[in-house]
Amino acid sequence: MDASRTIKSRVCTDFKMRGLILRPEATKYLVEVLESVSPAELDDIIERVLDAVEKQPLSSSMIELSVVTDAVQDCSQSCDEAMSNVFNIIGAFDVPRYIYNAEQKKFVPIGMTNHPAAGLCGVARDKAELFRERYAILLQRTRRHELFTPPVIGATVVPNQNKFQLKTIEALLGSTSKLGGVIVLGMITQLKEGKFYLEDPTGTVELNMSKFHNGLYTEYSFVLAEGWYEDSVFHVNGFGTPPVEPSSATRAYFGNVNFFGGPSTTSVKASAKLKQLEEENEDAMFVLLSDVWLDSAEVMEKLNLMFSGYAAMPPTCFIFCGNFSSVPYGKNHIKSLKESLKALADSICAHPNILNNSRFVFVPGPEDPGPGTVLPRPPLADHITEEFRQRVPFSAFTTNPCRIQFCSQEIIIIREDLVNKMCRNCVRLPNTNLDIPNHFVRSILSQAHLAPLPLSVTPVFWAYDYTLRVYPVPDVVVFADKYDPFSVTHSNCLCVNPGSFPRSGFAFKVYYPSNRTFEDR
Repeated sequence: MDASRTIKSRVCTDFKMRGLILRPEATKYLVEVLESVSPAELDDIIERVLDAVEKQPLSSSMIELSVVTDAVQDCSQSCDEAMSNVFNIIGAFDVPRYIYNAEQKKFVPIGMTNHPAAGLCGVARDKAELFRERYAILLQRTRRHELFTPPVIGATVVPNQNKFQLKTIEALLGSTSKLGGVIVLGMITQLKEGKFYLEDPTGTVELNMSKFHNGLYTEYSFVLAEGWYEDSVFHVNGFGTPPVEPSSATRAYFGNVNFFGGPSTTSVKASAKLKQLEEENEDAMFVLLSDVWLDSAEVMEKLNLMFSGYAAMPPTCFIFCGNFSSVPYGKNHIKSLKESLKALADSICAHPNILNNSRFVFVPGPEDPGPGTVLPRPPLADHITEEFRQRVPFSAFTTNPCRIQFCSQEIIIIREDLVNKMCRNCVRLPNTNLDIPNHFVRSILSQAHLAPLPLSVTPVFWAYDYTLRVYPVPDVVVFADKYDPFSVTHSNCLCVNPGSFPRSGFAFKVYYPSNRTFEDR
């Protein structure tokens, strides 16, 4: 009896916190359902039910029994789906789109906005929207950082802790006096040849740049610029990247919204069962290779050797990234790729243990057959891969970039030569003695985007720019790049580059999800 009263009190309180009131019969039903839930999972389950209730078309704040019943059914189905879908491959075009609503201070799905459904190429409005959405994500994240949050009234003041206030460019332009010690969040653009400007939704201002902090700063990347405004010029004495926020902090603020994609309506991070399964599955491992030239005899020989080595203990998944041809041009390119895939299928079928127990994921490279180099890139065409998929049933040809959800972990994979592109397009190159991989990872995570480069350098389908977001920060980001292999951890995110398989002496990476570590092989 005491337990029922405790649950009833907690349920009513949580609903009231969201401005909702339960009917007596709805309260009784929900208490009966929650009595069988363990105390450790109670808060999580109530949160899920609340999310499911809010997704329904509510006519008032008074919640009827039918609404609660539907919400409980949705939650139970999502839990079943989560357990039956431990491993999910999510293509770029299946990633859900959320837009930050500044008035409600939360992310809303695209279906709840007035945005029209976009075609592949989009319209002119989409080009402007993609930069506004990038800015909105970084602005709300920056404002939550401890350096920019105003002190709480009555709170103890910490000595030597400076607080800063973000200004808009409109505030600078509207001032007639010299402004010193100003910090502005904006995007670097070059509106005139040789002259750089800082831009935000309120306007643009010419820059006079000097000092840069760690990071690779390119055109179209967002920066925190500190300096003073005088004579229509913003004199910058320090550039910094927007602060990175760990995934746990983001989810504490926005709840269990599933930004990542997949079958579940809520984030897999909320599933205690999936976390337990992840820790128990100590044998799970992912083998990562890039530039898998299937038309190279030497590459095929090394792949056969690798399959032989793993035959006794098959990995959970082999992730092969393109390019899949060493000479990716010519009239016989597609025919040659089909024959190469047939040879790979023969090699896999020669090891039945791997064929029956491992998955194979293929991420196309920029020079593989397809519609140019625009991101996100569709999978290899079905007529190329049909025979391989019939012979290797646990294979998936997906998009570039793509996402993999394994238990409670979120993994993003992109095959693009980003390191060299970002270094070549820097507004100012970093010191050569500094660690480029650390600069690169910091820049990507701070921009919350996989390709913070000019659209002329890395074209993006305007309407699908959101598929390249790195927000919230995932557990793992795989940059299949021609650059030297590296592993960098930043904000609890493992960022790894396996390097080019044939160019790095046939080296590759192996990831162990149970302890979240990488090994060089």
